[in-house]
Amino acid sequence: MTTNGSENPQNPSPSSSASPRFAEAIRELGLGELLSSIRRFPDATRTAAEAAAAIGCELSEICKSLIFAADGVPVLVLMDGASRVDVERVREELGVEKVTRAKADVVRETTGYAIGGVPPFGHRTKTRVLADRSLLAHDVVWAAAGNPHAVFPMEPKELVAYAGATLVDVREQTP
Repeated sequence: MTTNGSENPQNPSPSSSASPRFAEAIRELGLGELLSSIRRFPDATRTAAEAAAAIGCELSEICKSLIFAADGVPVLVLMDGASRVDVERVREELGVEKVTRAKADVVRETTGYAIGGVPPFGHRTKTRVLADRSLLAHDVVWAAAGNPHAVFPMEPKELVAYAGATLVDVREQTP
């Protein structure tokens, strides 16, 4: 990790910035040092654009954690903040009949977190994870730390590994 959020004056107590579930999950993964790099913001950063503005980074440096239903089974897709997920590409990648955006209650049941604060790992249940290759274009990406007010930085390859993600190309292509 190359960024330390404890330098942020809005973040006097980094360990209290992450949700308790996420803080416990990262300790279990042996990533306790990650707690010191979490940044907390007074205003929610529920969207990638809000997070990028608060952090002062490019929109594409945000890692969105999006839950979809693939033939009714939850799947997590990690996507850069400047891009949209092509559900048809996800469907093809998974070899399923139908992919739709999961409803808020399914997101919370699956991950243990509310939409806007879903981190890329540390979820309540084991879920299949796809990560779009676009994340690898950056040295560091920022992801939610379990609530809509907190984010953390991580090297994309490390993030993909801890999420147990399969690298894929599921980004919507612009004509």
